[in-house]
Amino acid sequence: MRLRTEQRHDDLVETAFSLDDVPGILWTPTTPAAATTPSPLVLLGHPGDLSRMHPRLLARARSCVAAGFAAATLELPGTGERPRHPGVDRARADLRRAVRAGEPVPDDVVDRLVLPLVEQAAPEWRAALDALLARPDLCGPVAWSGGNISLGVRMAVVEPRIAAAVLFAGSYVPRAIVEEARTVTVPMLVLLQWDDEGNDRQQALGLFEALGSREKTLHANIGGHTGVPAFEGDDAARFLIRHLRPAAEVSSQPISPGDRPVTRRNASANAPGLR
Repeated sequence: MRLRTEQRHDDLVETAFSLDDVPGILWTPTTPAAATTPSPLVLLGHPGDLSRMHPRLLARARSCVAAGFAAATLELPGTGERPRHPGVDRARADLRRAVRAGEPVPDDVVDRLVLPLVEQAAPEWRAALDALLARPDLCGPVAWSGGNISLGVRMAVVEPRIAAAVLFAGSYVPRAIVEEARTVTVPMLVLLQWDDEGNDRQQALGLFEALGSREKTLHANIGGHTGVPAFEGDDAARFLIRHLRPAAEVSSQPISPGDRPVTRRNASANAPGLR
């Protein structure tokens, strides 16, 4: 890992890095406790283009730091400074044509759009995790939060250091990923915007049903893609605290039902989402 720049904020340190030419960002706490005790790590997923997503990622990182965690992210294949994926770009154009025409999006288009990204990105995130956890100020357990839901599922399946995941159901999901979801065992919190114009609601519900985790919770809110209510961030923080901190530290935290899915629908308000 090559460190590129470091910027100090009041509540955290932001370190830009690259790993085999893949750009990334690490946010670490500046609290006195962080100077002596390693921080559990949250991997922040996003839809791509770190420069465009930076304000929202920084806000999410601040929430992680406030909960006692460090946070990190990587640029996705084919976005930002990275070389384009011509096949993925063609699939994206095919998807947009189908949506504009009011037609169902064919499975092969979803596969061509999503699977190449997942196949390339998952090993990159795992390599980044190797490098990050070699630092003395970071430790496991690790969580995944937000971004492309298919990549989040893949990481929960293949990466044993991930202890919990917060997923945002806001993108198309290949059937192969739905099948992979059946092998997920870690606790999952899934957020779904009921009126998300760019998401297939039934597909998202099918993915949630397929998740093999004994503890899985679904929060469904009225509103479009960017209308995630502010309180969902608080709920996500409590979920991560419960699963990343030792039990003694969270004995006072409310515990959600563990063995059955919970669905909640609420009126929406604009707030920074998980993408």
